[in-house]
Amino acid sequence: MSRLVQIQTNFSVGEIDPLLRARIDLKQYYSALETAKNVIIQPQGGARRREGLRFITSLDSGAANGVRLIPFEFNTSDSYMFAITAGKLYVFRDKALVTNINGTGNNFLAVSEITAAMLSTLRFAQSADTIIFVHEDLEPIKLVRGANNSTWTKSTISFTERPYYPFTLSTSNPAADITPDSTTDNVKITASSSVFASSNEHQYINILSTFGRLRIVDYVSGTVVKCVAEVPLFSTDVISQNDWELETGYENAWSSTKGWPKSITFHEGRLWFAGSKSLPSTVWASRVNDFFNFDKGEGLDDASLEATISTSTLNSCTDIFSGRDLQIFTTGGEFYVPQANLTPITPSNFIVKIATRNGSKADVGIVGVDSGTLFIQRKGKSLNELAFTDTELAYNTSNVSMLSGHLFKTPVDMAIRRATSTDESDRLMIVNSEDGSLVVFSLLRSQEVTAPAKFTTDGEFVSIGVDVDTIYAVIKRTVNSAAQYYVEYFDNTLHLDSSVYSASAASSIAAAHLNTETVKVILDGNIQADKTVSGNTVTFDRSSASTIEVGLNYTVEIKTMPVEPQIQSGSMRGFKKRILEVNAELFETQALTVNSQQVQFRQFGEDNLDSSVSKFTGIKTVGPLLGFDKQGQITITQSVPLDMTVLALDYKISVGA
Repeated sequence: MSRLVQIQTNFSVGEIDPLLRARIDLKQYYSALETAKNVIIQPQGGARRREGLRFITSLDSGAANGVRLIPFEFNTSDSYMFAITAGKLYVFRDKALVTNINGTGNNFLAVSEITAAMLSTLRFAQSADTIIFVHEDLEPIKLVRGANNSTWTKSTISFTERPYYPFTLSTSNPAADITPDSTTDNVKITASSSVFASSNEHQYINILSTFGRLRIVDYVSGTVVKCVAEVPLFSTDVISQNDWELETGYENAWSSTKGWPKSITFHEGRLWFAGSKSLPSTVWASRVNDFFNFDKGEGLDDASLEATISTSTLNSCTDIFSGRDLQIFTTGGEFYVPQANLTPITPSNFIVKIATRNGSKADVGIVGVDSGTLFIQRKGKSLNELAFTDTELAYNTSNVSMLSGHLFKTPVDMAIRRATSTDESDRLMIVNSEDGSLVVFSLLRSQEVTAPAKFTTDGEFVSIGVDVDTIYAVIKRTVNSAAQYYVEYFDNTLHLDSSVYSASAASSIAAAHLNTETVKVILDGNIQADKTVSGNTVTFDRSSASTIEVGLNYTVEIKTMPVEPQIQSGSMRGFKKRILEVNAELFETQALTVNSQQVQFRQFGEDNLDSSVSKFTGIKTVGPLLGFDKQGQITITQSVPLDMTVLALDYKISVGA
C-alpha cells in the first residue's frame, strides 16, 4: 500500500462528458469536474456558488403556451427587457415591471399579431428607439419607445418598396412595335397600340436581338410605360413586335400569401432580411439609409440587394448576423458575404460564399462573442463557433462543447452576458427544454477557457435574456399544486431562488408568490429554521435586525474526476483508493461539506452566535476520511445557503491492491 499527494489547482474545464472518464491522456482531465452543479467557474480557475434568483413578478396563464425574453437598449443609461407571450408584451426596466402601459391600466402591451407558435423562432433587430420583430408568418412590426418608460407605439412596417419575385414566370409577344426615348437609366416606352396594363408594373421588357432589359416601374397608359434599364439598350430606334417580349409573373416576395421575412439584422447602413416562407434561401438588403425601401433602382451602389443561396443541399435561413462580415446561418451551412479590403457591399460586389457545412438550429438564435459567432448545431447536440482565422484567411467552425455534449438536452434559448470585471468571464447560457436545466459556459476564449456547469432550480428554466449586465429568467414553478411562470433575475447578493429581500428590521415578510411552500430563511446573514408561507406571509421566530432573505434553496455540488496520479508505474485505475485528507483552498467561504464531512467555520461563543458567519479565506483541512473505492473522488456540497468559493484541492491518497 502506498500514499500519494494529488493536487487539482483549478476547475477551468468545468463539467465534462461521462464518456471521457477514461481519457486520462487528455490534459483537460486534470482540470475537469465530473459534476459542476449550480456553481460558476471563474476565469482564475475557482468554482463558486452561483447567485440566487430574485422574484420580480408572475406572468399570466398564457405563458404556458410559450414565452420569450428579448432585450432592448434605448441608450447607454436606459435599457429594457421584454417578456413576450402569445398576444402580450411585458416591459421590464431596472429589474421591475413597467405598469400602466400607454395609460391603459394594463401592465402589458397588446401584440395580437404574435402567436404562441411564433415565439420560438421570432427574430428581432434594433436601431435607435425602434425594435423590429419578424417571423415568416408575421407581417413585420416595429415597436418604438415614446416619451417615457410606459409609452410604446406598435405598428406594422409600411415598406416604400418591397422586392419582387417571378413566382409564375411567363413571356408573351404583344402585337405592337415599341419605341424607347433613351438607352440607359430612365426609359419611356411608347407602343404603337394598346398592349400594356396596370398589372405590368414591376414586370420586364426584354429586347431579343440586342439583349436589352427594362423593368417597368410606372404604368401611364395602354401605350406608354416608364422603365429602368437594368441592361442598356443599343439605340432608340423602333423595336418591332417580333423583337421584344413582355416577361410577367413577378409578385411581391413578401405578402400574407407568400409569407414574410424570417430573420433580420442591420449591417452597413442597410436593413437585411434572410429567408421567407416561400423563399427560404434568399437574402435581401434595403437601400442605404432607407431601411424600408427595397427598390433595386438602376443598380447603383446604394440600391437594394438580393441573392439566393444555391448549393447541393437545402439552405433554409435560420438567422443573419452582423459580425466581421455579414454572416448568414442556414439549416445546411454557414455563409458570409466577403468584403475585400473592407469595401462596402454594393450590387456589383454582392456575393454569398459558404464558410462551413454544419447547419444551425432554427429555434435558437445565434450570439456573438469577441472571437466569433456561437450557434447551436442543427440537431441541437452541440455548441459551435464560427470564427475567421487570419492564418487561413477563411472561416472555420469549432465544436465548443466537444467535452460537454451530455449537458445538451433539447436547447431552446440562448443568451450571453459580457464580463464586467476581472473576476468574471463571459457567461453563455442555454436553456434545455427536456429537463428545464440551464447550461452555463464560462468563456474566456483568449485564454482558452470554456468551462460549462449546470444550473438547476426548484422548477424549470423556460427562457433567458440579458439586459446589459442583468440576467433575466422565466421559470416555471409549481406553487400550491399549480404551475406558475415567474420572471426573476440573478442577484449576486442573494443565496436563494425566487427570493424576496428586504434591508430592514421586521418580524415577517410578504411572499405571496410562494404561498403554502416551505422556504429557507436568512436573517442578518444567519440561517434560520425553515418556514411555510401562510396567508402570503412568512413569520420569523425572531425579528431581523438589518436584512431578510426568504426563498427556495438549490443544491450545490462539485465532484472531481476519478483520481489518477501521474506516476512512473502507470495507471492506478484498477486499484482501490482512499482519500485520507483534503486541503481545500477557499476564498470568502462561509459553509462547505467535503465527502459528507461538514467543515467548521466558527467556534461556539457568546459573541459568535449573534453575528453572521465570517467569510474565510485560506486552507481548510478535512480528515481523516474513511472508505476505499476504485474511484477516489471528492464531493463538495453545502448544507446551508451561504457563500462558497473553492480555488483548489490538495489531497492525500492511499492506494491499495
